[in-house]
Amino acid sequence: MDITIDDDRAREIAEVYTDNHLLLRFLSQFGWGDLVNIGYYAWPTLPALAGGLAFFQRSLVNRSIGLLDARPGDRVIDASCGRGWSTAELAARGYRAVGLDLSPEQIERARRRFGSRPRASFHVADVTALPARVDGTELRDGGFDRVHCLEAAFHYGSAGRRAFLEESHRMLRPGGRLVLVDFTLPAGTDPAEFAAADPRHLVRTAWSFDTFEPVDRYVRFATDAGFTVRRVLDWSRPSLRRGTALVQAAAALTDSTAGRAALCAARPRLRAFTPDDWAHLTEVLRAHRAFEKVHYAAFVLDKPAAG
Repeated sequence: MDITIDDDRAREIAEVYTDNHLLLRFLSQFGWGDLVNIGYYAWPTLPALAGGLAFFQRSLVNRSIGLLDARPGDRVIDASCGRGWSTAELAARGYRAVGLDLSPEQIERARRRFGSRPRASFHVADVTALPARVDGTELRDGGFDRVHCLEAAFHYGSAGRRAFLEESHRMLRPGGRLVLVDFTLPAGTDPAEFAAADPRHLVRTAWSFDTFEPVDRYVRFATDAGFTVRRVLDWSRPSLRRGTALVQAAAALTDSTAGRAALCAARPRLRAFTPDDWAHLTEVLRAHRAFEKVHYAAFVLDKPAAG
């Protein structure tokens, strides 16, 4: 898969990868950009790498949506929906999907791409402080069957995550479910370990490492909000570990003349990179080793049924 990345998409993704436009240009040549998640790399599916990264990013979305255990006709909030792919996928499965995002630009692009899809709508809203109504769509207490939040809550900060959990609980009907997939920290993590891998903050600042929660604190926030914690799935190995290993393999290629030549042969647009570009890209890729100390979890949180 050989796709380009336009200026609009670069600006969108730059919310995560600030000042790393070279990385965006590089990853876009391997299918990254339509979705921005890290992906799910199950062993049997690894041959699909020949087609790029999009397959694995969509696999992560599908696994996350599957945990909702929703039924056709259910109303589902897709929190921080970005450019709308996951919201459109929810709608394609027969759910009435409401994509919410704080960025007007993201919502405008989601509407252009998927706004005509049946059962899908997109609105600008802060999911940590939801209004009663947005664009004529009512967001009433108990008005939704499911809430979905995939790899977005790390942007909210600790207080924002607590607020999002409380808002989700308020929006859900009794017996409803929130599925939240996010980065977490092992207990007793020493921040110095991140600094050693990424001393120049090429990754840590963009991904808000300083506000990642340990799993036990995430669980406490969820129970404080009123949820029953049904499951906590550790997806660190198929997502972060294998994804990080791929990034480090890419760094080995970008750091050698032969590797760069091979990459340019496979993706001719990379020939525009200068030697300084390659050197900086290699540094950024290597800084992703900081993720080796991070965990990645899927939380399945149920609102207790009434009575």
